[in-house]
Amino acid sequence: MTTNLNERTEPMQDAIHSLRENIRKVYLGEPASIEKVLCCLLARGHLLLEDVPGVGKTVLASAVARCVGGDFRRIQMTPDMLPADVIGVSIYEESTHEFRFRSGPVFANVLLADEINRTPPRTQSALLEAMNEASVTIDGVTHRLPQPFIVVATQNPSSFHGTYPLPESQLDRFLLRTSLGYPTSDSEIRVIQERPSTNALTSLSPVVTLEQIRTMQDTTDQTRLETSVASYIQQLAQRSRTIPELSLGLSTRGALAVAQAARASARLHDRDYVIPEDVAEHFVATASHRLTPSDPSLIDDARALESIAEDVLRSVDAPL
Repeated sequence: MTTNLNERTEPMQDAIHSLRENIRKVYLGEPASIEKVLCCLLARGHLLLEDVPGVGKTVLASAVARCVGGDFRRIQMTPDMLPADVIGVSIYEESTHEFRFRSGPVFANVLLADEINRTPPRTQSALLEAMNEASVTIDGVTHRLPQPFIVVATQNPSSFHGTYPLPESQLDRFLLRTSLGYPTSDSEIRVIQERPSTNALTSLSPVVTLEQIRTMQDTTDQTRLETSVASYIQQLAQRSRTIPELSLGLSTRGALAVAQAARASARLHDRDYVIPEDVAEHFVATASHRLTPSDPSLIDDARALESIAEDVLRSVDAPL
């Protein structure tokens, strides 16, 4: 059994190392942001990057897409975009007197939805089925999306002009939400000197295959999560439902997301079992956008929700 485990984990760790190093060639921000992207990739989740323009959100998303062999599509979300522009449309052909489905950009392995909150809610909702079921239904016909399928979406803060807040149902489809922040002084100097997004991004080549990604995801699903750790996650969810700062705490689906992110974290640390530190590592990024504050003015305040999630994490003792 040990031999089989080594045969499966060693190639996986090599692939994870290659992904990290390739992304670092063009993204010079915090390494923790790269870990969150890889967490989503292993966990079959989607990532929402929220921050001010110009701090590397699109560069990070594009780098991930170029590191993964397969189809990459980018959608620049705009206020006049329609659902058909995302998922596709059925077109009537005179020659055959039949409708033919023309697929939209969502039919890709990696989809970059740039500035997702600049498009109206109707178009945002076109991604719901794709992100949750990995399929698209048009005119009663369901079309499966290629696997693996991951959405990396960027959005500007809700206080910016021309933005539409993402509804709870849309936010819930993202495994993690995080912000990048400004780079360190040394990193920013390197960006200014080297311009990696211009010089290196276009030459970035895939370092893993689609089959490798699927195998890595299957291996992540099999990561052991003991009862004590599952109880820890349940206690965190239960605690979030009882504090006065929140009108709605973490749902059962949110607790499942925390568990899956923890499994991916364990694999990123070269383990086939989850420990409490894996739960804590991505808890805030997994839980904060799934919480509803009692104060309506804080609904779109990501920093306030992250602070509440941190309080929840600190208030529950981790198992020994």
